[in-house]
Amino acid sequence: MSSSTNDVNVSYLDYKGKHSGLLGWILSVDHKRIGILYLISMMVFFTVGVTFGFLMRLELIAPGRTIVDPQTYNSFFTLHGIIMIFLFIIPGLPAVFGNFFLPIMIGAADVAFPRLNLLSWWLFIIGGLLAIISVFLPGGAPDTGWTFYIPYSVRTTTNVIPALIAAFILGFSSILTGLNFVVTVHRLRAPGMTFFKMPLFIWSLYSTAWIQVLATPIIGITLLLVVAERTLSVGIFDPALGGDPVLFQHLFWIYSHPAVYIMILPAMGVVSEIIPVFSQRTIFGYKFIAFSSLAIAFLGSLVWAHHMFTAGMSGVAMIVFSVLTFLVSIPSAIKVFNWVSTLYKGSILTDPPLLFALGFIFLFSIGGFTGLIQGALSVNLHIHDTSFIVAHFHYVMFGGTGFGIFAAMHYWWPKMFGRMYNKVVAKTGFWVLFVGFNLLYFPMFVMGWLGMPRRYYDYLPEFQIYHMLSTVGSWILITGLLIMFINLFNALKNGKKVTEENIWNGETLEWSTPTPPFLFNFKEAPTVESGPYEYKRNEVSETEVKEEKV
Repeated sequence: MSSSTNDVNVSYLDYKGKHSGLLGWILSVDHKRIGILYLISMMVFFTVGVTFGFLMRLELIAPGRTIVDPQTYNSFFTLHGIIMIFLFIIPGLPAVFGNFFLPIMIGAADVAFPRLNLLSWWLFIIGGLLAIISVFLPGGAPDTGWTFYIPYSVRTTTNVIPALIAAFILGFSSILTGLNFVVTVHRLRAPGMTFFKMPLFIWSLYSTAWIQVLATPIIGITLLLVVAERTLSVGIFDPALGGDPVLFQHLFWIYSHPAVYIMILPAMGVVSEIIPVFSQRTIFGYKFIAFSSLAIAFLGSLVWAHHMFTAGMSGVAMIVFSVLTFLVSIPSAIKVFNWVSTLYKGSILTDPPLLFALGFIFLFSIGGFTGLIQGALSVNLHIHDTSFIVAHFHYVMFGGTGFGIFAAMHYWWPKMFGRMYNKVVAKTGFWVLFVGFNLLYFPMFVMGWLGMPRRYYDYLPEFQIYHMLSTVGSWILITGLLIMFINLFNALKNGKKVTEENIWNGETLEWSTPTPPFLFNFKEAPTVESGPYEYKRNEVSETEVKEEKV
């Protein structure tokens, strides 16, 4: 992007470059505009995914058929999974807030490869549209579930190939983003910013980027092999052709379990940013949190087979993967301990970002503890493939990563757009969302323990009360989402203008830039002399902090 000297001091929202209007956005290589493009497109895909989830819960409000037939239901949960995992949860925080704030938080003008960054967004859009288009092609929507398990995914007559190719393209988008972030962190940090002066959000993005680069090619190759098996009848995974379906499970989960940490690590980084700001305290155990991100990324890559305890593994392998599953909880527990320790005796301000961060800690902790239950071999045999797994998965992914995304939106929204949302409405939206979430997913723990299988279109009458509670919870959850998003997007037009640089009293570099940021972020390259959380206001009372903000 070429720019005159005067253009450098123009807000990225107002910049007039080679192209104007829509082209000025979709062809821009500015990392902030690309982050906004990701945000808009992901919210569209999220809305579609939530709609499919709502229809699934509506179908399950009572035994027997209510609104759709079994085949349509199978398509609903397949598309819900594909959209939510590959188009919202995995790219969510790195693609939006990583793109927008990583260069600013390390004192850079942009990412290392701006054009590659734009290409990653275009691949994201192409992959997402292909997944949606598969619904309308002859043969019907894919019905295999988001895991594409063999042998069904090579035998079904539905449009599995477009969905597989869509996931493959989305994988390329993820790899390019990860590559860009690794190089940016290594090569473009501001003078004086050593690794141990980086914000913890950057540490989480850095750890995640390595997983994206190293693990994503495995799932890409695996999906292409499934396409080859469907089109050429090559016996790789299908047992009828001499293949091994358990091999597919290994290859799939070698990527998909680290993918859980692609999803959750950036959310942990967001919480590590919010907690010290809204307690006005230096983060407790900075290096422990930083290294625990790397430890989660490393150990999370070794535990994939705990998804396969019922697949016929040897006893030794099961014990090894069970032990590794328990070990990976240690760095996560370190983070939770350090967050709570940071809050201890802090001047706590319960603004919306902190509420969502605390919601993350509570819901993720439930998801983590129930994950340990699944790691125990004897219990796993009882709850495998029940709705207990569905509840655990959503507490980690939606309660964890989802609430992390919402926390980031409320934390950085005023800096990104220069407009403040209504805080009272934001708090109301949080509590409605929090209540709806727990009412939706907690009953699944109970009925899963009692034997309710997952992915079933119908169920026995004794499970109806739990399904009814879950369905009512989905209505409350969607109401909370509507309150939250309407409030945020209303702020873009009617919100109070924010002109001050540091609205939250933060200590990281993005709070030293104008609101909204300049085109190239800084008037001159910053020099970093101290760490990102070295507060000089630790003794300030909560009343004084509130008066300062007013």
